Amino acid sequence: MSISYANLDTLKSFAKLRSLAKPAHLKDLVTEERIRACRVPAGSGLTYSYAAKSFTPEALAALQELADEAGLIPKYKALLDGEIMNTGEKRMVLHQLARGQLGRDVIHDGKNLRAFYLEQMEKISAFAAKVHAGEIRGSTGKAFDTVVQIGIGGSDLGPRALYIALTNYCAGEGEAQKMRAKFISNVDPDDASEVLAGIDPETTLFIIVSKSGTTQETLTNEAFVTRRLAAAGIAGLVPGKHIIAVTSQTSPMAKSSAYLTSFFMDDFIGGRYSATSAVGCAVLTLAFGGKIAGELLAGAAETDRLSLQPRAEENAALLDALLGVYERNVLGCPATAVLPYSQALSRFPAHLQQLDMESNGKHVNRDGAPVAYATGPLVFGEPGTNGQHSFYQLLHQGTDIIPLQFVGFHESQRKDDLDFEGSVSQKKLNANLAAQIIAFAKGKDDPNPNRSFGGNRPSSLLYAQRLTPAALGSLLAHFENKVMFQGFIWNINSFDQEGVQLGKILTSQLLKGSSGDKALSAYAGMLGV
Repeated sequence: MSISYANLDTLKSFAKLRSLAKPAHLKDLVTEERIRACRVPAGSGLTYSYAAKSFTPEALAALQELADEAGLIPKYKALLDGEIMNTGEKRMVLHQLARGQLGRDVIHDGKNLRAFYLEQMEKISAFAAKVHAGEIRGSTGKAFDTVVQIGIGGSDLGPRALYIALTNYCAGEGEAQKMRAKFISNVDPDDASEVLAGIDPETTLFIIVSKSGTTQETLTNEAFVTRRLAAAGIAGLVPGKHIIAVTSQTSPMAKSSAYLTSFFMDDFIGGRYSATSAVGCAVLTLAFGGKIAGELLAGAAETDRLSLQPRAEENAALLDALLGVYERNVLGCPATAVLPYSQALSRFPAHLQQLDMESNGKHVNRDGAPVAYATGPLVFGEPGTNGQHSFYQLLHQGTDIIPLQFVGFHESQRKDDLDFEGSVSQKKLNANLAAQIIAFAKGKDDPNPNRSFGGNRPSSLLYAQRLTPAALGSLLAHFENKVMFQGFIWNINSFDQEGVQLGKILTSQLLKGSSGDKALSAYAGMLGV
């Protein structure tokens, strides 16, 4: 089947969608019957509820027509089959292949890439097992008990978010965590100094993550760490025996003798999509073991499979994407908030900021021509209930309508709770979550305008019994696939990130003393550069 690419504003289904009457106020729409009806399985026990979204049955039908006219499922299948979908860099896009094969064999330079990704996972698992068994030790003979990942952007945000999300799960299952993990990302020296102050160099294994092997911040932090290790004055401490690399086979790091061993990724998995590749799996397997890392990958693979369903009402990621486009391009909403009611997901919104805004923050289409409509929204968030005491004021009574993406779970991860004033903490947490959905949807009239809530603030809810590794994998894949589908709808390239390059170029010029821009030099002088 041939696939065509067209801008959103040229599609007949989009014109139809814009012509439809706007939905009624959510206080009239959100009923018990609608809440029961508007639910879609999202994988690994995760369910997507869209009852509190603003839409009409006619709009939902038009959104399905949009999905069909834009060829979203055929484009997803083409991506899975290894067609060139990253038009800016002329590359395949294969992060789903790192966790399962749903399309045909993908061969590059005579190499089956699914087999390559599996080989790297098996190497990571075997290496981690030897570390856990004490067969691989630090250079002074002590067993490793800590792993520190050094990377930035996608080499930090996704892996860090997933690590935090799984720590309490291990404790709740009564499983001893294999190794504690820490992360260094910022080139600010205080970041590396703080981490190094809290670890024992003799029992710490470092992971340097850079696909290109040239990332300025990562190489700077690597040098910071290795020099500190060398200067530690510990007899027998050899820095290279405490460092492994995750990089591409073509990078300068690939065959360096400075590392104990290396694991490989490739150019077909972008940084923000790399948490289920060696970038995330190395640190997660060392921290938790191969079983938990495998369950995470299986959960992501299950959601990838469900995302192939052509009917939006049976495809949670597709439906979430379509409703988001409706909010962005028809209802005119500028932003979306990700609000997990789970402390385990405290860094998940930060990862989704990069995933969404780096992918779909584009002003030209996949062929480089300007688009005349809004693309990716501003994304932000914090865990509940903390966020309620922070920015929910603007969400409830601000001048912009900001759609909300709630995440919640019946049970806590540790299963350790306390009854206080007639209810346990988890029940209080979920009562707050349910109350917020209704408060945002229905609002409240009050003769005092300062206490009046207009309501009609749409939200969705992703929920499960408990945040397990598989549910976490499904949650991650849900948002990755949502972003992918929205990029297809907007006809943009969600898989490059040229917007991060200009600042890097100017930084390099400054550090070489060759900027040639007096304004840039003036700011640099103010900061002591």
